[in-house]
Amino acid sequence: MKFEPYNNKVNAPWLKGYGEVKAHLDYPEYSMYQAFVESAKKYPDSPSICFQDKDTSYKDLLEQINRVGKALSAMGIKENDVVTVCLPNIPQAVMLLYAINSIGAVASMIHPLSAVGEIAFYIKEAKSKTIITLDQFYAKIAEVQKSVDLDHIIICRVSDALTPIKSVAYKLLKERKFPKFKEDNVTLRWNTFLKCADKCTKDPRVEKKATDVAVILFSGGTTGTSKGIQLSNLNFNALALQTGTMANVEITGKTMLAAMPVFHGFGLGVCIHTVQFYGGRSYLVPQVSVKGYSKLLKTARPNLIAGVPTLYEGITRNQEMDGVDLSCLIGVFSGGDSLSVELKKKLDNFLHEHHATINVREGYGTTECVTASCLTPYNKEKEGSIGLPFPDTYYKIFKPGTQEELPYGEEGEICLSGPTVMMGYIGHPEENAQTLQKHADGRIWLHTGDVGTMDEDGFIFFRQRIKRMIVVSGYNVYPSQIENIIDSLDEVHMSCCIGVPDSYKMHKVKAFVVLTPGLKPSEEIKEKILSACKKNVAKWAVPYEIEFREELPKTLVGKIAYRVLEEEEEKKFKKA
Repeated sequence: MKFEPYNNKVNAPWLKGYGEVKAHLDYPEYSMYQAFVESAKKYPDSPSICFQDKDTSYKDLLEQINRVGKALSAMGIKENDVVTVCLPNIPQAVMLLYAINSIGAVASMIHPLSAVGEIAFYIKEAKSKTIITLDQFYAKIAEVQKSVDLDHIIICRVSDALTPIKSVAYKLLKERKFPKFKEDNVTLRWNTFLKCADKCTKDPRVEKKATDVAVILFSGGTTGTSKGIQLSNLNFNALALQTGTMANVEITGKTMLAAMPVFHGFGLGVCIHTVQFYGGRSYLVPQVSVKGYSKLLKTARPNLIAGVPTLYEGITRNQEMDGVDLSCLIGVFSGGDSLSVELKKKLDNFLHEHHATINVREGYGTTECVTASCLTPYNKEKEGSIGLPFPDTYYKIFKPGTQEELPYGEEGEICLSGPTVMMGYIGHPEENAQTLQKHADGRIWLHTGDVGTMDEDGFIFFRQRIKRMIVVSGYNVYPSQIENIIDSLDEVHMSCCIGVPDSYKMHKVKAFVVLTPGLKPSEEIKEKILSACKKNVAKWAVPYEIEFREELPKTLVGKIAYRVLEEEEEKKFKKA
């Protein structure tokens, strides 16, 4: 299927910078599951996933996916039912993604480290009656069960996906410490669940359309209430095709280090589905740490990596990376949060010093369009830019709160239209109307709530979220601009700037700073930070206070949770 391109009267200045990348693509009209089947037909014996050094071929994984689909059907899961998957990056999560899709049901992917109340909210919001999780999280799900009516709880174990020797070792060292549970008519172990497939007497697979709902992902919840985002088969298949095309690198037969989590659009859409779409190998990483990730860069020697800036920052400072050969890398992609100019320079230098021949390429997107919809092109980059729109994806900059397009270079709301734009939020008609707007051109435009600009070449420059903008004495202040200045200092590991209430100015800027390991807070460092800010931003944007911390709060996907800091300061203001 074709996504209707713009007529010649509409400017798409980015197309002239595409080089050999196709501007318009032909998208499959089938499901995510069928996309995997197509890969299994082409590359049956190639490794599809790798977990703890154990490879599973496309042919074998497809057999396992079909068995899981039969087991789900035998348990009474029907077309359009929602199944909650509360798992890290383990093989069962990949099997479930495609198996749920194969029987026409919907996979709701949630973080297993979420609090009891959050999990209960996700289940109720999605109207799910089935949850699949790990044994180590069983006690939490038992608590959820007190407030949510669940028909099925399926408990996986990591040892189920390991080689026999590693399985025994894992059981002895880890699993024997996890909460015990008894199987009953609601709660089943994964292996017991799989045996249900033998009771399925007919093929449970359902042929779904491209526009049918496939997955529910939840927005991060860093601003306002977390919302369930409905994403279609087309959204994911288009993302895969666009990402591979725009990346302009070979994915077939290559290894992607799948460290971004499956409950996040970046992890699910790029590290899993895009790689599987092209016949690549997803090396599953269930738990991410700088030390563990660095080790995998040495041992797994991946060809493609994708991560958030905080992860890359940690890798560049990790002494275990000294002397490591990264010539295996053909693609390094950053997303999920803003990559500062200074960190990009630092990471590019790091890659070259470790024999990689490429630079990091920054992408931009939101869960409302699965993940990335814009990427630094293979043939050109501009300092501070997040790149060019994907094929068949159109960007415009509008005056916030309007449908008035702004000229090149002028700051406004980033809006986009294309085949990856979500179907809508669950149960939030007012927010759907605000976020998905039909414009005079007849297209549906996703209003991202992000501030940015576009230059005459179509390069997009992200500033930050509109809601995060600080208004000081009537002047707009962008925290990310100040953070970039502070982060550029050798003494600083990371920073976060927020607006705190002020009875006179309405808000004023406060900076939270984590210093480079080994350094202690001092007046000298504080003055250096303030001096750098005074040289580069207007006086009203200079932080009135700098608070040093050993660490900053993070969201479940590793972004700095600035809302947590804002809430702390709001409580202080109310008590004062």
